[in-house]
Amino acid sequence: MNYRRLGRSGLQVSELSLGSWVTYGNQVDRRAARESLAAARDAGVNFFDNAEVYAGGKAEEIMGQALKELAWPRVSYVISTKFYWGLHEAPNQYHTLNRKYLHNAIDGSLSRLQLDYVDLVFCHRADPHTPLEETVWAMSDMIARGKALYWGTSEWSADEIRAAYEIAERHHLHKPVMEQPQYNLFCRKRVEQEYKRLYEDIGLGLTTWSPLASGLLTGKYRSGVPAGSRAQLEGYDWLRTRLVDAEKNERVGKLEQVAYELGCSVGQLAIAWVLTNPRVSTVITGASRVEQIAENMKASDVAARITPEVAKRIEEIVAGVEP
Repeated sequence: MNYRRLGRSGLQVSELSLGSWVTYGNQVDRRAARESLAAARDAGVNFFDNAEVYAGGKAEEIMGQALKELAWPRVSYVISTKFYWGLHEAPNQYHTLNRKYLHNAIDGSLSRLQLDYVDLVFCHRADPHTPLEETVWAMSDMIARGKALYWGTSEWSADEIRAAYEIAERHHLHKPVMEQPQYNLFCRKRVEQEYKRLYEDIGLGLTTWSPLASGLLTGKYRSGVPAGSRAQLEGYDWLRTRLVDAEKNERVGKLEQVAYELGCSVGQLAIAWVLTNPRVSTVITGASRVEQIAENMKASDVAARITPEVAKRIEEIVAGVEP
């Protein structure tokens, strides 16, 4: 496993990491989560991603219990959580980044995770109804109180990130150091174009999610939606429509030929392609089975096989595709 610095910070994270969105609490129980965490750790993974809203808080509970049972030294792994959506539809408890919500949200997450602090904390979306200065102060205070070590954003615009950074700099506060955007062969514009200036200007790091486009880039949806997939879960109708997109599945078929020639699966090729972007600090992968973790981890080796010629072929196949 290779390790990369989180943007301009001194923190090192494994280039492949493990996330809990959809799986923990929906597809994966406590025992399976513990086995998945252990398998990822054995492969060299040191970063495990979570969020308050995942499975209504259950994902944090499951991860917290698994970490307690595994009893790893706390210094040896990096844990994240995210805030914005909330767990209860009530004033100051959801869809906000105001000081009151953030002050209480971090305590709730730490309790569910059974930890004294999280390493990374993200503002899960931007909040247009709370003054940005209030949010920046609250996030900086969270770090000053020792409840998080670094803070950042998820799916914020470049202008919003820059504005938050400038507020923190002006008031000598802890600055946002990372962003968590979706990034894959079918979703590239934000990472490659919109954020381009931020990498050099403020040293932005990326913990990217959905390298497989929610499974589309595994090729398993080329013949429809298979039983047991996340697209079959209640409340994921919106995802099902995207996964059966005829044009994208046709392009996945062409990518499968490239993968075959490289001696890997199309899913491994897709993850490896994300790794070839030096701006990416870590690629968050997901797995509902231990076997999937072993397969995903092989992407590190595949990345070295993506020569300029192979990269050009991939570009030609996916050209013009954006969600």
